[in-house]
Amino acid sequence: MGTESVTSNATPAVRYADVEVGTELPPQDFVLRRGDLVRYAGASGDFNPIHWSERVATGVGLPNVIAHGMLTMGVAGRVVTDWTGDPGSVTSYEVRFAQPVVVPDDDEGTTVSISGKVTEKRDGNEVVVALTATVEGRKVLTRSSAVVRLP
Repeated sequence: MGTESVTSNATPAVRYADVEVGTELPPQDFVLRRGDLVRYAGASGDFNPIHWSERVATGVGLPNVIAHGMLTMGVAGRVVTDWTGDPGSVTSYEVRFAQPVVVPDDDEGTTVSISGKVTEKRDGNEVVVALTATVEGRKVLTRSSAVVRLP
């Protein structure tokens, strides 16, 4: 995962009048490596060993070390905030975790692919975006949607 700064006064990349039901957000791929899990653990305070110890992860029945669910949710939400150009545009966001994101101990990591589509336009310049998150074609998030308010 790269590091980029986000400013709170970013110019919106999309306007309500320019969006239709069916508008697709630009898909993005995010590579998660073990180092990302360590950095996320430090930032979140979630040092559960299933996110860094293969022995513990496999000991509790997981296939290997897994990414934090909130980290996966965060990268999925980034597709929406990159599209709107303003993280403050998100008024609600929800996901269901379908499968864990297994992160191998190698240099390649795991690629999480995120896409989104506008499914509804509401009064008050709100737009509902359905998100799809997959790893190697398997859905890792389901019932994922964000509501954003656009200018």
